[in-house]
Amino acid sequence: MIGLIGKKIGMTRIFDENGASVPVSVIRVGPCPVVQVKTEDNDGYEAVQVGFEEMRPTKANLPRLGHFRKCKLPPYRFVQEFRVKDAGRFEPGQLLSVEVFNDAALVNVSGKSKGKGFQGVVKRHGFHGGKKTHGSKSHRVPGSIGMAAYPGRVLKGRKLPGQMGHENVNVRNLEVAGIDLENNLLLLKGAVPGSRNTILRVTVAASK
Repeated sequence: MIGLIGKKIGMTRIFDENGASVPVSVIRVGPCPVVQVKTEDNDGYEAVQVGFEEMRPTKANLPRLGHFRKCKLPPYRFVQEFRVKDAGRFEPGQLLSVEVFNDAALVNVSGKSKGKGFQGVVKRHGFHGGKKTHGSKSHRVPGSIGMAAYPGRVLKGRKLPGQMGHENVNVRNLEVAGIDLENNLLLLKGAVPGSRNTILRVTVAASK
């Protein structure tokens, strides 16, 4: 198995063998039941579909209920798919926990970043801004964005004010600082995308 779905709990710190403080992100990974197994013969590729965070059946629509009834499971709120080399060793209903990361040294984490709303070019793109004194009236504006007579328009891709954050972010090669098997917690050195309770996709980047 190369990954699971998790939820960001927050950040804390631990101390290594030298007594140094290490900032870590705490992620509750799983337990994730196997919802569907995809094979080369049936689907054209090998993959495992897993669920996370059980939900009440009254909150699920009929297609979702039918999908989970095939594997005799209650509906889950989040479903994601992970590519595997040998999907035949998994079966629907099998429960996967944080133990899949026991041999992982580095992992990749992807999720939605914090939404910061509509922001200007100084905060969004790091523009320097105009002068603060000497009669300047252009402190945090982007400045001239137009063109001359040709082409006489604003080119695509121009850095302008707009929505900032709330986008998919992938952080690669985070070091596994610890695993709590009893509580299904994964401790990763450094920060991961999103705020508390953000749903994250955790995959193995390198093994020990």
